[in-house]
Amino acid sequence: MKKIKIFGDKIEAKALAQFHSAMEQDYAVKGALMPDAHVGYALPIGAVIATKDVVVPAWVGYDIGCGMCALPTDFSPTEIKRYGSDIFRDIYDVIPVGFQINKKPAKSDLDPSELTSRGQKVFQNRKGARAIGSLGSGNHFIEIGVDEEKQVWIIIHSGSRGVGHGIATEYMKLAGGGKAREEHCGLTVDSVEGREYINDLNWALRFALVNRYEMMHRIVAVIQLYTAGEPDWERLINRNHNHAEERDGLWIHRKGATHAEKDMMGVVPGNMRDGSFIVCGKGNPDSLYSSSHGAGRVLGRNQAKKSLSKAEFEKTMHGIVARVGKRTIDESPMVYKDIFEVMRLQAELVDVVAHVRPIINVKG
Repeated sequence: MKKIKIFGDKIEAKALAQFHSAMEQDYAVKGALMPDAHVGYALPIGAVIATKDVVVPAWVGYDIGCGMCALPTDFSPTEIKRYGSDIFRDIYDVIPVGFQINKKPAKSDLDPSELTSRGQKVFQNRKGARAIGSLGSGNHFIEIGVDEEKQVWIIIHSGSRGVGHGIATEYMKLAGGGKAREEHCGLTVDSVEGREYINDLNWALRFALVNRYEMMHRIVAVIQLYTAGEPDWERLINRNHNHAEERDGLWIHRKGATHAEKDMMGVVPGNMRDGSFIVCGKGNPDSLYSSSHGAGRVLGRNQAKKSLSKAEFEKTMHGIVARVGKRTIDESPMVYKDIFEVMRLQAELVDVVAHVRPIINVKG
């Protein structure tokens, strides 16, 4: 019998059905569901599955390398609050959000020639060089906040933008026999197609990190226009939550789940009001060395827009500089599970190092 572990007691039936459907595949060996799990496509968000000799592009997802960066600084929280509106405005000036990208290519050490011909075509068509340093939309965000020790952190949630989406689409088509199938269609790792996917997957993971790193530099430069201080680059945390990696002869797919080996630092975001948790992994094998990637949604975007009030959203976000209105109500705190309960449910997976509460929140 295949080993399965579910961390959570109120996971919706559809998400459980998706997960068990995936675990029925011959190549699925072990699986775990994180406490923030909810319905996705092919595989629920918050699922981790280990396979033997097969990679499944749909189990990684479209936003390859989507993840978190957290950077501690010695900026003054008082000064950040004092100039919060100015910093907020200037971040939008220097970082493209939503579907926007840079007008000119950003400088980076990434080499597109390391991609396969399929990946290189995607990079060109999706204007990848101009996407570096852009946030995206949906649940992607930039947050500047303060922890219990009064240390200011810069936290970013973003991914590989159109490049990762394009690469994922190409290989889902390949695995699905010519159609972009959001299903349990895999590629054997020793096939030409499987090796090419792994190559382009790893390149997109680097792209996502470079993207977040570029945004970090731009944000630091903005803050330094208003107050003295420096970031501690040596303590930068980067953890993505959409990837596949080889470990102990198996391929571990994390879709909306954070890598959490023993003593590995990570970031678990909550919502626009409650901020994010800096965590340290416990290396729990039952979770396939993983933790949640956030709080997990309880309301879909359309449902949130129809059922939530702007007044309630404004009230709960009092004191935080952010875009608060109909445009972002589908990302309001009310659409997510209780992050404090999610953290309680994964006490076996991570230790909380710091809780960073937002001063400024930037959304796409």
